[in-house]
Amino acid sequence: MKWSSQDAMQAYLHTLQLCKTHSNDEDCTLGTINIIQPQCMEFISALAAGNQAKLMVQVTSDQGINPLTIALAVAAMHTKARFVCILHQLQDIENYRAQLSCYDLEDAVELVYGNPCEVIKEFKNIDFAAIDCKFEGFLRLFEIIDVNIRGSVVVVSNIPERRIRASFGEVIKGRTGVECVTRSIGEGMELTRIGLMNCCKPQKKWFKRFHVITFED
Repeated sequence: MKWSSQDAMQAYLHTLQLCKTHSNDEDCTLGTINIIQPQCMEFISALAAGNQAKLMVQVTSDQGINPLTIALAVAAMHTKARFVCILHQLQDIENYRAQLSCYDLEDAVELVYGNPCEVIKEFKNIDFAAIDCKFEGFLRLFEIIDVNIRGSVVVVSNIPERRIRASFGEVIKGRTGVECVTRSIGEGMELTRIGLMNCCKPQKKWFKRFHVITFED
C-alpha cells in the first residue's frame, strides 16, 4: 500500500475533532458505553487512511459498534473506501445507524448482520481489517480472512490472555513480509502488517513514519 501523508493527516484531525466535540455527548453513546475514546481512534483512522485502504472490514463483539467503527468510518470517508461492519448478533441496526449519524458517518459504513465466519468469505483482498477477540470465533476468522497479500493491515483488539495462537500475528508468523506489534490500548491491541516491500526493515519503522507525518504540524 502506498502511503498518503495527506489522507493520514486529514483523517487524524477529523477524528481528533470528533473526540473533542462528542467526548461528553450523552446522545452519542450506546447504553453506558461512550464510543468516542481518543486513546486509539485517531491513530487507527490515520493508519487506515494513510495506507489508502480501499476495502475495510470490521468484526465486532456483542457490544456492536465501538471506537474502531468510528475511526475506520472517518478513514473511509476521506479515501472513499468501502467499509463493512459485520454484526454477529441480531442487534438494533437502526439504532446503530442513529448513533453513527451523531458523527455524520452513517453513509460511510455498511452494517451487515450474520455469522462473521461466513460473511467474511464474501470479501477478498481486504486492505484493512479490525477483529474483536470478544467474538468467540475469532481464531477461525484468523485462518480464513482473505487479506491483500501485496499490502494490508489487521488490527486485533481485546486480546485474551496469552495462549497458543491467541493472536493473528501468531497464526501467520513465519510468512514472508509480515510485521507485528502489540500495544497496551484498551484490553490489548495487536497490529499486523502484511506484504511489506522490504521485510528486512527494522520492526516498528512504519509506526515511526506515521508519527512523523501526523505530528509534523
